Amino acid sequence: MSVTVAEDGVLSMEDKQKSMSAFLLTWHHATSGGVVEMRHRGIGVVEDEESIYGRNKVQPFASTPTPGKVTEEKHPKASLSSKVLSLEELFSLEVWRASLAELLGTAVLVFSLDTIVISTLQTETKTPNLVMSVLIAFVVAVLLLATYPISGGHINPIVTFAALLTGLVSISRAAIFILAQSVGGILGALALKAVVSSGIERTYSLGGCTVTIVAPGPHGPTVIGLETSQALWLEIICSFVFLFASVWMAFDRRQAKAVGRVMVCVILGIVLGLLVYISTTVTATKGYSGAGLNPARCLGPAVVRGGHLWDKHWIFWIGPAIGCVAFALYVKMIPREHTHSY
Repeated sequence: MSVTVAEDGVLSMEDKQKSMSAFLLTWHHATSGGVVEMRHRGIGVVEDEESIYGRNKVQPFASTPTPGKVTEEKHPKASLSSKVLSLEELFSLEVWRASLAELLGTAVLVFSLDTIVISTLQTETKTPNLVMSVLIAFVVAVLLLATYPISGGHINPIVTFAALLTGLVSISRAAIFILAQSVGGILGALALKAVVSSGIERTYSLGGCTVTIVAPGPHGPTVIGLETSQALWLEIICSFVFLFASVWMAFDRRQAKAVGRVMVCVILGIVLGLLVYISTTVTATKGYSGAGLNPARCLGPAVVRGGHLWDKHWIFWIGPAIGCVAFALYVKMIPREHTHSY
C-alpha cells in the first residue's frame, strides 16, 4: 500500500481516507478469521442468550456424554433405535468401568445403611428414626462424592431409571448400571451377614425392607405392618419427591455448576435422610421399615436373608418405577424457556 505525501510532508485528506479504509478492511478480515477460529475452537466468544440456552442440555452433573448423544449431534439422520439403545456401549470399557464403580458404591451403601439400621435399633436410643436419618444422609453424601467422578454417582436404580426416561442415558448403559447396582446390593448384604451374629441377623432381618412381619401375639403369631396400598403410595410419593427436590438439581448442568458438586451431593443425602425420617415417623407402624427409596438396597437382604423379606418386595420396585415415570412426565411437560428463566 503506497501513500502520497504532500510537499510539506503531511498526508492529504484524500490519502488519509484511503489509508483508513485500507486499515479497516485489513482489520475486518483478520478479526473475522479470528472469530471463526475461536468459534471453531469454542473459546472466548460472547454469544447471545438464546444461543447459550439452546445448548444447555440437561445432563447428569458428573456424567460424560454417551456415544448415543455424540451420534445424535454428528449424525442427525441416525435411526432413533440406535440412539436409544446405543448397543456399542455394551462393549465400551468406559461404561464397564463406571458400572464397577456403581457395583462397589452400592455394596458399600447397602452395608453401611443396614449397619446403621441395626445399630440404632439395637442401642435403643430415644429417637432412633432421627439418628438413623442423619447417619443415612451423611453416608449417602460421602458415597456420592466418591463415585461421581467415575460413574456419575447413581448408586441407586431410581436415579438410573429416571435418567433413562428423561433421555440422559441409553438403555444399554441403564441396564448395565441397574444390574451392577443389584449385584452390589447383594454383595453388601453378604458382607453384613459375615460380620453379624445369627441372632442379630434373625432379629433385625439384616436391616432389610419390610412392609409386614409376623410377630407373636396373645393368640399366636400375628401379621403386623402397613397395608399394601399405603406402602405403595409412600414409595411412589417419596420417590417422586426425591427426584423432584434433589436429583433434578444434579441432572441440570447449570444448577449443578452454580450450586457446586459437593453441595449437590450433600443436598441429595439430606433429602434422602428426611424422606426416610418422614416415612418412618408418619406411619409409626411396627413391622414397616419405611420407604425403601433404593430397590437395590431392598434386594440385597432379601436375596441373602430371604423369608418374609420377599413378602410384598415388589412394592420397593414398582413404587419407585411409577415415581420415575411421573417425574419424567413432569420434566417433559416443562416449557424449555421456563427452565432458563432464572
